[in-house]
Amino acid sequence: MKAKVILFALSFCFLLVFAATQLQPAEAQTHASTAAPPSSMPRPDSIQASGLYDYWTMMSGQGRAGGVLLGKLAMEGEPLPWQPMLVSVDCKGSIVNSTQTDLQGRFVITFVETHGTPGAPSDAQRQLETKYEGCTVRGSVAGFRSNVVTITAHSLRDDPNLGTITLSPEGRGGGTELSTTTQAAPSNALKAFEKARQEWLAQNADGAEKNLKKAVQLYPAFAQAWLQLGELQEASDPQAARDSFSKALAADPKFVLPYEQLAALAAQGEKWQETADNTSHALELDPAGTPQLWYYDALAKFQLGKTDDASVSAAKALAIDPRHSVPNTEQLLAVILARKADYAGAVQHLKNSLTYLPAGPQADLVKQQIAQLETKVPAGK
Repeated sequence: MKAKVILFALSFCFLLVFAATQLQPAEAQTHASTAAPPSSMPRPDSIQASGLYDYWTMMSGQGRAGGVLLGKLAMEGEPLPWQPMLVSVDCKGSIVNSTQTDLQGRFVITFVETHGTPGAPSDAQRQLETKYEGCTVRGSVAGFRSNVVTITAHSLRDDPNLGTITLSPEGRGGGTELSTTTQAAPSNALKAFEKARQEWLAQNADGAEKNLKKAVQLYPAFAQAWLQLGELQEASDPQAARDSFSKALAADPKFVLPYEQLAALAAQGEKWQETADNTSHALELDPAGTPQLWYYDALAKFQLGKTDDASVSAAKALAIDPRHSVPNTEQLLAVILARKADYAGAVQHLKNSLTYLPAGPQADLVKQQIAQLETKVPAGK
């Protein structure tokens, strides 16, 4: 259930690297190019509307589903949300893998290599068996606690279906990704909201928007409906989207997702203090954050000249995003480190990004910048 983020030209990072190596911090902040947010393009292993879960279920039934794990997330006392939900694999206290559910709550886990881990057999089945046995799988939705499923030898070798993982309300007064105002909505507003979801799943955006407007007219405090309405308005009318997100927060100040959406809009407008204010509010409500939130927080703080804080936020984004769903975080961290004259660290992160960037002009630019920065790395490092 994470806010969408938008692709920006990869050359931004490299322009900033150049600026960071040539200018003093104040000048670099004034003259460097600025970034729009990162990509919302679904990764190849995402199962949003892809049928991947159905494919692997069929393969499992035929005894040919090696190299994947399957499962579902369910909400206790709540309908499934409009957005995909995050699922994480935790091994000895570190998130080593993450994926998203489809809109029916189903998920697929495939192996992902992380930097600094020792080599393992090349086939997916052996990779999973070597590194994931004994690790745990849980859902991650702010305001909800997840039960935990342990990955066993049986699930790795015999039956890949992990079953259903249930998310239950925390009830502790913190932030939430599902607004509590929904429970108070009258039946006619709920009916319009559900009709909007059906229209949206049927790819009828106009019908969805019409029913969302009806829902908030019937129940002006319907924060979840304001959020979804804002998401539909983003592409065509950013100001209307901003107003809708603000109304969602007015109705439910503990609702995390509108802050993330407002941070995205502020970043697109290069309003860095506004971006930082929104990420700060969101992270106060949900200290764990999301890769997108920590990315926006790092980007805003970098643009505001707070390089130490920016590097901390970028590192947190990387730590919880082993699949690089926000693909520019590593390059942003390299820019930050270059600004701090840590050229060796910047080079290492740019090299890391080459392990998941596709071959092409973007990867070629990274290689050029690595060569440029390597001339500044002290001998012996």
